[in-house]
Amino acid sequence: MLEKKTIEYEKAVLIGVMNQHQNEEKVKEYLDELEFLTYTAGGEVAKRFVQKVDVPNPKTYIGSGKMEEVQSFVKENEIGSVIFDDELSPAQQNNIEKLLRCKVLDRTSLILDIFAQRAKTSYARTQVELAQYEYLLPRLTGLWTHLERQRGGIGMRGPGETEIETDRRIVRDRIALLKKKLAKIDRQMETQRGNRGSLVRVALVGYTNVGKSTLMNVISKSDVFAENKLFATLDTTVRKVVLGNLPFLLSDTVGFIRKLPTQLVESFKSTLDEVREADLLLHVVDISHPNFEDHISSVTQILDEIESSDKPTIMVFNKIDQYSPETIEEDDLVTERTTAHFTLEEWKNTYFNKLGDKVLFISALNKENMDEFRKRVYHAVRDIHVTRFPYNNFLYPEHLDEF
Repeated sequence: MLEKKTIEYEKAVLIGVMNQHQNEEKVKEYLDELEFLTYTAGGEVAKRFVQKVDVPNPKTYIGSGKMEEVQSFVKENEIGSVIFDDELSPAQQNNIEKLLRCKVLDRTSLILDIFAQRAKTSYARTQVELAQYEYLLPRLTGLWTHLERQRGGIGMRGPGETEIETDRRIVRDRIALLKKKLAKIDRQMETQRGNRGSLVRVALVGYTNVGKSTLMNVISKSDVFAENKLFATLDTTVRKVVLGNLPFLLSDTVGFIRKLPTQLVESFKSTLDEVREADLLLHVVDISHPNFEDHISSVTQILDEIESSDKPTIMVFNKIDQYSPETIEEDDLVTERTTAHFTLEEWKNTYFNKLGDKVLFISALNKENMDEFRKRVYHAVRDIHVTRFPYNNFLYPEHLDEF
């Protein structure tokens, strides 16, 4: 008889701060995302703590009174992890761990942990390992004394080499080795991209968990792993797709997120080469998310960093089946109407209307409006193809009947 498998989630506490850059609404939104990250990593949030501070405490990030409150909650409820929404300095992390006597993580280490779980290929594992070591290097503390040579006595005179210095050297050597390994894999992948010929390249980009992999599966009839969790896709997948009679390459890339750790942007720049070398970007947006406009600006910012913001782009608003605007009661004379109350039609008539045929509203899961999507992508790819092969145009007459 098969035993029923139960998944045990580690109990965690989330901590965020309100300051001049983050108001109460922003903090709630960031903590909602952090809770989803915690769930993805295998944790269950027991409580959230928020403190209003202008400048974070240099020793413990939050004030002493709030720290005592967290300390008593952690002790009473046997909490395994305390997760901060912002990046902690090595000294702060060390001080908080001494006070709380449990694991202390920040947003960066949580994202690195999820990446470590999700990395499947050798390339992705190497990139994650490099990011982890670069994050770990300034946070090394002397946990052992097995290499101490400062005890004195016969054969023990001289400063020797403390274990912390040895650990740092080992980590630096490992980082150098991983960088060489990545450079070698980059050369191999460059060769692979070169071998794909002159086909038009289309890349799916967007925030994490907006439905890029689901859309990839619908368009390319492939079986890319897709799940309603953050960072379900880490490894870039490239598939040949034929729309009508026009072939092109479609690649699914890693999703972006706000406050993306610098180490990850650096180590994943080579993965984002697929985006850099793409001829057309399909920027997928989850319109059912209340803060999708913030997501758009976060993605645009990262595209700027990797010098890909000037490429031809089609905005694809996904998950229209899950979109539901907020409503105002007829007798409510106080509540002001905001963008949260917009219907889909009203959104279409906003500034998106100016983008013309560069905007689409679809549902990849329910396959709503997919014919229109294929038609738009076909025309965009065809325009690039005709420019690249001006004398080959006669081979690709318009095949609108296909749609």
